[in-house]
Amino acid sequence: MTNRIIDDISKYIFVHDEPQKVDAIFLPGGSHPTQPEYAAELYKNDYAKFLIASGGVSIKSDKWNGVRSKADMYDGDYQTDCEFFVDVLTKNGVPLTAIIGEDKSRHTRDNAYLSRKVIEEKGVKINTAIIVCKAFHARRCLMLYQMAFPDVEIRVCPVHCFNITKENWYKSEQGIDRVLGELARCGNQFIGDIKAYLM
Repeated sequence: MTNRIIDDISKYIFVHDEPQKVDAIFLPGGSHPTQPEYAAELYKNDYAKFLIASGGVSIKSDKWNGVRSKADMYDGDYQTDCEFFVDVLTKNGVPLTAIIGEDKSRHTRDNAYLSRKVIEEKGVKINTAIIVCKAFHARRCLMLYQMAFPDVEIRVCPVHCFNITKENWYKSEQGIDRVLGELARCGNQFIGDIKAYLM
């Protein structure tokens, strides 16, 4: 199906860059192991020195919502996204010395700004970074992390979760809800931030 509206939304939401060597990899919170597994792969291939795992509990449910896939492999008593991500990273060969954790954030804005706080507290200097996030979350992650780290060159290397991709999102109710929800949030969550950023 070719449709200008679908194409334009797809290009905007599904940001995708090829990985390059960077100082750090950002992992905004989640409960799918695909994100930290891919980040671990990038780390082991010398793409980054540090991984910043971010995430507390859900702002919607006020608790950690559990592992979304591979719960037989990742079966810890996790209380936060960060704790889950750290376990996945270490089980996939990343040393704890390379991981900086942030476990207080409750949404994407917090992921970005609280990651900056913990990095500054550790005295780690970052000039370049990769965000590993869900594919349909890519644009909003990029916007928020770029605002939190205005001087950092950021690339987005997303993973697919919930079987929602750039090519198929408009073919399911779940895909449409997720992607159009992201499109709306990329506008209504940023009104004040964009004005401050541009002025």
